[in-house]
Amino acid sequence: MNVLVELQKSGLVAVVRESNLENIVPICEALYEGGIHALEITAETPRVAALIEKAAEKIGNKILVGAGTVLDPETARAVIAAGAKFVVSPTLNIDTIKTVKRYGIVSIPGALTPTEILTAYEHGADMIKVFPANVFGPGYVKSIHGPMPQIPLMVTGGINLDNMKDYLKNGAAAIGIGSNLVNPKKLKTEADYEELTQQSKLYRMAFDEAK
Repeated sequence: MNVLVELQKSGLVAVVRESNLENIVPICEALYEGGIHALEITAETPRVAALIEKAAEKIGNKILVGAGTVLDPETARAVIAAGAKFVVSPTLNIDTIKTVKRYGIVSIPGALTPTEILTAYEHGADMIKVFPANVFGPGYVKSIHGPMPQIPLMVTGGINLDNMKDYLKNGAAAIGIGSNLVNPKKLKTEADYEELTQQSKLYRMAFDEAK
């Protein structure tokens, strides 16, 4: 499997914070049923390696399981060993990029300025996470693509159903969606998970229409 190709094909990445060993698989299943086939489990979550390992083992044949909020090489090694297929960061750390690429894993560091974006790409990043995207808005993605059309950009931060299409129309290759889609603390009943699936379907439809 070419993970980068699959990520770009899916285009939607759910950002899952504060999940646990009881709800991570049901979250993955609800997202998958709704048409979202990639998620990042954020590294500040307690027992993140165990969460990634469980998700990868139980549903990794259907959904791409990655790690998010990876700030340093040590964390990168841990989540990769647990089974993460891609590693996302909110910041640019060149040593983290090198570590991720050393293990043949897709690297998506965070950057905001043109200099940061190009620096990340020159050091091996596969895609750049423009974060926080909502600070400058959809037009910023178009401005970056002008001089650097070769760099695929994933936008994260404040993305919702109302503004997602604008980012896509301005050249975003992928969308990271956090608490506007997934809030594990609110997932307690079957109806809650069904609502997550329905919301996922709305994002999937909006993405496909925009593309």
